[in-house]
Amino acid sequence: MAEPTRPASSVALPEPEPHPELDLLIAVSARLRAPGGCAWDREQTHASLVQYLVEESHELIDAIEADDDPELVEELGDVLYQVVFHADIAAEEGRFTLEDVARHMREKMVARHPHVFGDVVAETADAVVANWDAIKAVEKSHRTSVLDGIPAGMPSLALSAKLLGRAEKVGVTVEAVEVAQDEDAIGDALLAIVAGARASGLDAERALRGAIRRLQGAVRAAESAA
Repeated sequence: MAEPTRPASSVALPEPEPHPELDLLIAVSARLRAPGGCAWDREQTHASLVQYLVEESHELIDAIEADDDPELVEELGDVLYQVVFHADIAAEEGRFTLEDVARHMREKMVARHPHVFGDVVAETADAVVANWDAIKAVEKSHRTSVLDGIPAGMPSLALSAKLLGRAEKVGVTVEAVEVAQDEDAIGDALLAIVAGARASGLDAERALRGAIRRLQGAVRAAESAA
């Protein structure tokens, strides 16, 4: 695969605006974890904070789906604080800093938007996605399977959707049943399936994860045969 056109490394960006509240939040985190700060905060590690990141992420999803701005501000703040917290732990250990995190993300977003920061033309959302995928494929060329990089801990429905997209890339498809073109109706149908499984003494979650494993097996078989 030919490497897509990439923008120059030095891209002219607007002069960044100051963010005093963000700086104060970073300072609060540093103070809490400094000697003489909070004993609990000092004891935390990347691993110990995972449970809170998962919880805060789900609370943010609830706020988004409720379309509740005050809740959205609070939950975005909680997720943001997790990023600051993790970066402070890493900085103390001499591994990386919040600036490293921000720099990596800036460079990544610039590189993956050559239609904005370079001379690539992408006038539709589909063209943007196609170009994004092409650039990502080059960046992740060390991966040997389309399944690489998919978090196994994703909720099973989200994991299913992700895997179906990856499976199609190697010619593996799952026969789709006809569904209503309405998310409420689809949600009701899924809930009814869970209710039916429960009435029969079956575990719908385990059943779906079993189907996911079979799909993963089919993908790996297709890749081996290629």
